[in-house]
Amino acid sequence: MTGFSYSFEFFPPKTEKAAERLETALDSLETLAPKYVSITYGAGGTTRERTFKTVEKIQKHRSINPATHLTCVNASRGEIDDIVREYLDMGVNHFVALRGDPPGAVDGIYTPRDDGYAYASDLVSGIRKLSPKAKISVSAYPERHPESANWDAELANLKRKVDNGADNAITQFFFRPDTFLAFQDRAADAGIDLPIIPGIMLQPNFAGLCKMSDMCGVEVPDDWRVAYEAAGDDSQAREELTVGFATELVEDLIKGGVEHFHFYTLNTAPIVTRVIENLKPQKSLRSTA
Repeated sequence: MTGFSYSFEFFPPKTEKAAERLETALDSLETLAPKYVSITYGAGGTTRERTFKTVEKIQKHRSINPATHLTCVNASRGEIDDIVREYLDMGVNHFVALRGDPPGAVDGIYTPRDDGYAYASDLVSGIRKLSPKAKISVSAYPERHPESANWDAELANLKRKVDNGADNAITQFFFRPDTFLAFQDRAADAGIDLPIIPGIMLQPNFAGLCKMSDMCGVEVPDDWRVAYEAAGDDSQAREELTVGFATELVEDLIKGGVEHFHFYTLNTAPIVTRVIENLKPQKSLRSTA
């Protein structure tokens, strides 16, 4: 293998200051020529307008390709179809199709709308009907979605999304390479044949990282806990740990044959930039398919 590719995830800013911070991050990360950048869609569709405006601005003023998240929550099929058409008219044809979190709480109880797309697999089908040539990414969970009863249910759900037209899957974050590689094997054994892209979390705030992990059913390794707790309130030390752990994780996955990585940037550039720089001496980087 002569290289690997990468993409970055951002969330739409809430304030003018946050918007400036995002623009600064994009200015820096655009120079790395990512394959694409994805823009998230808040719980209950709460960032719908901000997501649209962020994607539109990137599409019009940046050299990088935006991918937009879409969810099934709090919208009818007709409303979602209209949003898809608006993106397509804009020239955006990469969608990250998700069920989405219930309004009010990530860990709330999800109830499909009678007039909406019930699940991500239905949303994939709807997008595919509107645009046969669209690129559709979906989610995958190396440690199972918290609502999955067992691995059979987890993999059956992913297979429905694939069968309905998904092109690739981006995983929830995880901390051990074997977690991802074992999931790849499970998926292959279940007859799931599509690229599965590992999601790499870059969160130096350990309390925030643990909170996210608890909500998502992700196990935090003991050695990570010990290291971050030893760093305490030293932000520089926590950043060094995040860079080091992420670099090691990506290196091990490359050795396992992984070729593309999706970095959860938290709208900042320094950590992901350093991770990629760390990998340059060992691998010839490329950001194209």
